[in-house]
Amino acid sequence: MASAHSDAPADTRSALFSSVALKILVAGGFGAGKTTLVGAVSEIRPLRTEELLSERGRPVDDTAGVEAKRSTTVAMDFGRIDLRPGLALYLFGTPGQDRFWFVWDELAQGALGAVVLADTRRLADSFPSVDFFEQRRIPFVVAVNCFEGTEVYAPEDVRAALDLDPGIPVLLCDARSREDGKELLIRLVEHAAAQAGLDPMGAARG
Repeated sequence: MASAHSDAPADTRSALFSSVALKILVAGGFGAGKTTLVGAVSEIRPLRTEELLSERGRPVDDTAGVEAKRSTTVAMDFGRIDLRPGLALYLFGTPGQDRFWFVWDELAQGALGAVVLADTRRLADSFPSVDFFEQRRIPFVVAVNCFEGTEVYAPEDVRAALDLDPGIPVLLCDARSREDGKELLIRLVEHAAAQAGLDPMGAARG
């Protein structure tokens, strides 16, 4: 039986098979900026599963340091960005609260790597994400979201505080900035490609 693509022009078949779609997770603690980052970099209208925080949930959701937060992701955020022609990233933002962590295993299946967003006001919230990806050997970078009015720490100070291996990239960013977000994703693809023994520049920058 002929292939479903056998009647397509040669250049069309070549484009189909040369396209690569990579799954990326955006993780981190409650209120670290995951939904903001996915929305900032996505080239499509992002899918969001946010619900308003309720009084009933306040004893469960620790809002210390993020008292202004009014909503939370309860399943995932989803977006897409093309880093270059033929290289698309599908972004899955994970929920940050402990009670939704059962979603993480499902989202992590088939992921190339992850961005762990860190908030220095609640840096301990980053440990579960770091542990999750380390245990599953999923490459990740740590991105410190520099909120307005908060003290800015050097990446090496954050690395020491989180007890990260020297090879894990730690970057400062503004999760609202598309350029910052895109640079994070490029660094992640490069890091994951290097971990796999591939050419990171070819994988990320083309």
